[in-house]
Amino acid sequence: MAADLFEALAIEMPPIGPGVEALAPGALVLRGFARAVARQLFTDLRVVVDQAPFRQMITPGGLRMSVAMTNCGELGWVSDRRGYRYDPADPDSGRCWPAMPASFVELAQRAAERAGFGGFAPDACLVNRYAPGARLSLHQDRDERDFGWPIVSVSLGLPAIFQFGGPRRSDKARRIPLQHGDVVVWGGSSRLHHHGVLALADGDHALTGRSRLNLTFRKAG
Repeated sequence: MAADLFEALAIEMPPIGPGVEALAPGALVLRGFARAVARQLFTDLRVVVDQAPFRQMITPGGLRMSVAMTNCGELGWVSDRRGYRYDPADPDSGRCWPAMPASFVELAQRAAERAGFGGFAPDACLVNRYAPGARLSLHQDRDERDFGWPIVSVSLGLPAIFQFGGPRRSDKARRIPLQHGDVVVWGGSSRLHHHGVLALADGDHALTGRSRLNLTFRKAG
């Protein structure tokens, strides 16, 4: 039985190398993984935002989120009084969400592959913009149809404190400092672990100004 357990963990935990930190089986931080392509990502994001501007969505309970959001890809994550869901159309414009830039897809696939999840083909990219003081409470990503695919999360701009907990909201969450260009990937037995972001500290970044941008890739449909 012990041998079977270690074999399963070996499948979920690819070899750890320089700049890679293990959070849990199936969950890794890839330090600086996106830094070399960050400027291209930012340039391509501006095209997305021109078509689908950032907005602060409303929760089903009627509260306005502190994080501003938009989407690109075949599906976009939305929240309103009707609940959380994925939708092929931007509810603000009625048009399809902007296409996912090639630079986004290529980075997401490389990061997933590095974390041991080959064949990842994201169809949704939720983009979060954090201003100083904005935060994201602990939650699970469970609006997707197939939990067999990982989440790939890319940090750009100001540093942040990422929280990574367990399958129960009451599980103690680790606090992981994230810098510009860091990528977090979680899947496998960690796919439904709770996660969030503490309130963003003020600062000024050469690329993003007084904000942090987070690109979150999912296979939603």
